[in-house]
Amino acid sequence: MAATHTLRDRVAASPLPRLEAHMLWQQVLGVPRSWLIAHDTDPLDPAHLAAYEALEARRAAGEPMAYILGRREFLGREFRVTPDVLIPRPETEQLVEAALEAVAGCAAPRVLDLGTGSGAVAVSVALARPDARVDATDVSPAALAIAAENARALGASLQFFHGNWYDSRLGSPQYDLIVSNPPYIHARDPHLGQGDLRFEPPTALTDGADGLSALRAIIDGAPRYLAPSGTVCVEHGWDQAGAVRRLLRRRGFADIASLRDLAGIERVTRGRLSF
Repeated sequence: MAATHTLRDRVAASPLPRLEAHMLWQQVLGVPRSWLIAHDTDPLDPAHLAAYEALEARRAAGEPMAYILGRREFLGREFRVTPDVLIPRPETEQLVEAALEAVAGCAAPRVLDLGTGSGAVAVSVALARPDARVDATDVSPAALAIAAENARALGASLQFFHGNWYDSRLGSPQYDLIVSNPPYIHARDPHLGQGDLRFEPPTALTDGADGLSALRAIIDGAPRYLAPSGTVCVEHGWDQAGAVRRLLRRRGFADIASLRDLAGIERVTRGRLSF
């Protein structure tokens, strides 16, 4: 096939949707989409064409755009992402909204984000509540580095701790809110071998078991770290709300509620410590 030499021809020949092809060209050329439209008949530099084709091949193989571009928008802000962290998703925005609602009447709340990943939840809470003390943990040093980078880039003030759930050097603070989007996919769920999930860190997706072990650990350990009437708020799978409510009741939580996302799925559950 004859080589194409203009942006218009190369986009037309791409196996990718037009919008994705434009996004990759924006990445290669470092220009806004409006520039691409205005210059779509300009000749292409061979080096730029080679760089684009490398990105195009990655996307054609199924790699998520977020990893190719190195960023993903979350609550109107751009977060850096790499294959070391889970890609922030729109449904997790509901977790942030529920967390902020839980501490709406609390002055200078103390917040703990367990398994912070890219830091999207912790950073978003810290930016929405500059008076809050926000701590965030993750078992992955690489993930913590990305989260800290996002916090610096977005001007958020928070502290990061290395460790698995509560196995971190947290000391003994009493938190008003513990929030988490833990790995909750069952180890045998076929979705783990499909779509974007094939490229994301497995330990951020599944607990390697029934999908509830991380949620159990978070809920069971929460009373030790929560202040009186403190709240735990977790994201979970589409069919796990009932199980999470039972875990919260068993540990003495009250005012338990599951919140539905825009698709009507119970995606986030929270409870208030009653002792």
